[in-house]
Amino acid sequence: MRWIIIGAIIVFIQLYTYQAVRTVTKKKPLLIGYWVITLGIFGSFFYAANLAFENGFNHLMAYSLGTFLALISFQILTAFLLFFEDIARFTKGVFTFFSSSKESKKPFFPKRRKLLSQIGLGLAALPFSSLLFGMIYGKYNYRVLKYNLTYDDLPDAFDGFTITQISDIHAGSFDNPEKVQYGIDLINEQASDVILFTGDMVNDKAEEILSWVNAFSGLKAGYGKFSVLGNHDYGDYADWENEEEKRANLNTLFKAQKEMGFELLLNESRYIEKDGQKIALVGVENWGQGFKQKGDLNKAFSTVNKKDFKIVMSHDPTHWEAEIVPHPFPVQLTLSGHTHGMQFGIEIPGWIQWSPAKWRYKQWAGIYTSDNQHINVNRGFGYLAYP
Repeated sequence: MRWIIIGAIIVFIQLYTYQAVRTVTKKKPLLIGYWVITLGIFGSFFYAANLAFENGFNHLMAYSLGTFLALISFQILTAFLLFFEDIARFTKGVFTFFSSSKESKKPFFPKRRKLLSQIGLGLAALPFSSLLFGMIYGKYNYRVLKYNLTYDDLPDAFDGFTITQISDIHAGSFDNPEKVQYGIDLINEQASDVILFTGDMVNDKAEEILSWVNAFSGLKAGYGKFSVLGNHDYGDYADWENEEEKRANLNTLFKAQKEMGFELLLNESRYIEKDGQKIALVGVENWGQGFKQKGDLNKAFSTVNKKDFKIVMSHDPTHWEAEIVPHPFPVQLTLSGHTHGMQFGIEIPGWIQWSPAKWRYKQWAGIYTSDNQHINVNRGFGYLAYP
């Protein structure tokens, strides 16, 4: 029944969109071209999705999904606008029917207006073109977002200490070495004191990162590079012959991170010392509402003091309000990723920052504060599925 309902909705959307196209033009080559493109995109998407279910992520699936989302958003918005026009047409038709004489040959139901169809198609073209632009150019449009945070209890030696946070590399999605290298160079240009990676090195399997080890080994930071695991790093989304094979996959990821120069923190902590003073860097395993919960704050805090200035790396931002903020050991700064900002949104600095991600995550991008504790949610270095 669910699929029947979904199918009916898709047919409804297709018919409405076609009505708009046919109202704007009656030329058969254009009308045929519309259906060829529509059926081609739908066919490519379902074919690639079937391959993905059998063999995991592939780039055909990513780009097919992207074009499918662009097309369906175009069609939904067009159908939505024309549906409201039809409500007005129906209302006017009913009024005309009851107010006109029976002998009148004037049609009761007014024709669809070409101008409104043109406006509908024009407005719908905005998200359509934006999604395609994002798919082609946005996935490697790396940007540096800078934040200055102030703390009364920060040790004096760390005044001006700089952190570059990266997250969600998802190496299996990369298809352009030059663009990835550009992002790595951009990180190094910041010349930060420390580089912190907050999880999801791969999509499914550790082998995805192996061809990128040399590139990410080039990351430099005077006080080191540290990392934690994300939900995708455990191999839970891949099919394995047995548990031994799954554990071997995780060990391969551990080895790759070590070769890249990252010190992986698994529910443990390290002190960073400068001029005789220190801050605590705490790394917990993945803990998320609705996802794997291996993070153990108490274990990670077992070698630090309550009064220490603490930076916690935790992949999933839902961990922050659930366990970190209420913990008796105050945490001055938490660094997370995971949300990707849903790889879609609208942002005009100083005016609006919106994404559907906010319907799932209260903290989904940028800096948030609670009781003098901060969290930064990084939108990710890579992408998953829709590019």
